[in-house]
Amino acid sequence: MDLLSPEPGLVIWSGLTFLAVLALLTKFAWKPQLGMIKEREDEIEGSLEKAKQAQQEYARLEAEKKLMAEESRKERDQLLKETKEKVQMMLDEARAQALTEGNKLLAEARSQIEKEKAAALTELREQVASLSVEIAGKLIGDSLSAADKQKELIDKYLQESNFN
Repeated sequence: MDLLSPEPGLVIWSGLTFLAVLALLTKFAWKPQLGMIKEREDEIEGSLEKAKQAQQEYARLEAEKKLMAEESRKERDQLLKETKEKVQMMLDEARAQALTEGNKLLAEARSQIEKEKAAALTELREQVASLSVEIAGKLIGDSLSAADKQKELIDKYLQESNFN
């Protein structure tokens, strides 16, 4: 047997064996391999799509987070502004109330001083009248006999003279 000149039976049987092995490999090896490759390809494409969606979702969430942070800052600033305004309003009210109370106390003190001044002037008049009657009584003697009449006369003169 010579390898360079093959016999026709050997070529036929080798060809049929090759076709049988090719058919078996195609059916049991090649198609499952292609199916697995296609499945893996689909899985990779799906993963890439999911990654792209996740990246978009992350970007959306990041933008939403920034927006919420900005809104929180604005709300905080607004609350601080309102609080400052309320504190200032409370201080203004307290000042106004203190001023009102101070003015009221001052008016009451002035009123009390005026009452005490009037009482002191009345007492002074009475003492002056009493002393005048006593002095006049000593100087004149017994010419003015009725003490009540003397007091009325002195009060009348004192009222006319006004010691303000």
